[in-house]
Amino acid sequence: MGVSITHVILTGGVGSRLWPLSRKSQPKQYLEIFEGKSLFEMTVERNSHLADKVMVVGNIDNHHLSGRVMDKSKTSYINIVEATPRNTAAAIAFAAFASNPEEILIVTPSDHIIDMMENYNKAIDEAVSKAQEGFIVTFGVIPTKPETGYGYIESKGDVVISFREKPNETTAKEFISKGNFLWNSGMFCFKAGVLLDELKQFQPDVYEKSKAVWESSKEGFLDLNLSLEIPSISIDYAVMERSKKIKVVPAAFSWSDLGSFESVYDYLVSKGHTVDKNGNMVIGCEKHTVFLGLKNTIFVYTDTANLILQKENSQDVKDIYSELEKRNSDLLN
Repeated sequence: MGVSITHVILTGGVGSRLWPLSRKSQPKQYLEIFEGKSLFEMTVERNSHLADKVMVVGNIDNHHLSGRVMDKSKTSYINIVEATPRNTAAAIAFAAFASNPEEILIVTPSDHIIDMMENYNKAIDEAVSKAQEGFIVTFGVIPTKPETGYGYIESKGDVVISFREKPNETTAKEFISKGNFLWNSGMFCFKAGVLLDELKQFQPDVYEKSKAVWESSKEGFLDLNLSLEIPSISIDYAVMERSKKIKVVPAAFSWSDLGSFESVYDYLVSKGHTVDKNGNMVIGCEKHTVFLGLKNTIFVYTDTANLILQKENSQDVKDIYSELEKRNSDLLN
């Protein structure tokens, strides 16, 4: 009997940098704009042959959307529904509490794009064998450009030297020229019990409070009042940056978290989506659209809101989102 592997899909994000395409009622991982499939569905598919079980950690607002995808792909799964977002340390703890301590979990976000599957599968195999030895494995993607939208892992072989926050342009260029910096992909692989032991050691409050929430859950639905007591911190901060059991698998698959319209633009161009001769693109609308005197402009069309932006300003979309949030605008729903 081989080792049991569970694919854990984290579906928490709202995708505020992809407003107005991405809304609270339809976050980016559920938009079927990628060759008729959603990012979530592609995540399920690419890992289906690697794992024996699937677990979905979602939230009360969008678990019906996850359910629809899982039905469409005819995948049976263990459902964990958070009452309120408590960041990744808690989300991953719930998945680990729901598993047998010896089970190996492959944790992935639901809204990333991955190509070069041969390299991806190789990286997963390598991670699983390290996880069997008791390590917590993080996937570091070999960078193709000095991207400022990602965190980095400084590494030597499979040893992590340090985790770095999202850099500015100058620092990102330094990282790339040093050659031993990897993009932090937000994907992990470990034995459930090993992760929980480390969490208990470094962040006992998250451990105890997540455990209490998990133990009081009903059919995977978690209690709101108990959940609100869990500190909201990331798995990187809680465990990855502190544990001595971390290994990194440097991986050469092509990867993007599609965190901004610039990365969506690059991806769509690579898949043959039309742009005019000045690099202007329309997303979400079939109407004949002409750009005059503009370059690298993205026109995002939805029924209730449009966004017109310079591709280079795509990180600023989150400011529009925050502004609308302050006004409690219906346009976020």
